[in-house]
Amino acid sequence: MIPVFFFIFAVLAIASAVLMVAHKNPVYSAIFLIVTFFSIAGFFFLLDAQFLGIVQIIVYAGAIMVLFIFVIMLLNLRREVRLPMGRPYQVLFGGLFSLILLVQLIFLARAGTMLAQSGNFPPAKINAVGSVEILGGMLFTRYLFPFEVASVLLLVGIVGAIILGRKKLPKEF
Repeated sequence: MIPVFFFIFAVLAIASAVLMVAHKNPVYSAIFLIVTFFSIAGFFFLLDAQFLGIVQIIVYAGAIMVLFIFVIMLLNLRREVRLPMGRPYQVLFGGLFSLILLVQLIFLARAGTMLAQSGNFPPAKINAVGSVEILGGMLFTRYLFPFEVASVLLLVGIVGAIILGRKKLPKEF
């Protein structure tokens, strides 16, 4: 039964991601992005990571998408903006780079290196202790430095957004 749900979530995620990129209306694109987030949360539920699935729904499909829709409505994107096509060598370089990435992805998928590690904890321990406790323990012991680096990067991003978004007031004499 799990492979059937995996196939359904995979088709739904890929189809909604393609429709999100291909649609011209930004509101519909945001709705397709919500569908993509829900299908990714379905993958987490299939992997018995209920906490990550709920966080995916609450944070991404909820809060982030409300922010996206709010920004789209504030920007009032009614007209389509046509950007000029890049120089021929830029298009060629982009296509070549994409082809190299595709070949690498196919090579890694055939080699099976993506599924080499399955985790440090057996399912019995996860069920006994709980996935949230194990996640928190790993996050604040083994992965403390990357966690702190990510929090500093988020702080820098917030400060940068405030600095770039503030209005320049004319100096009064």
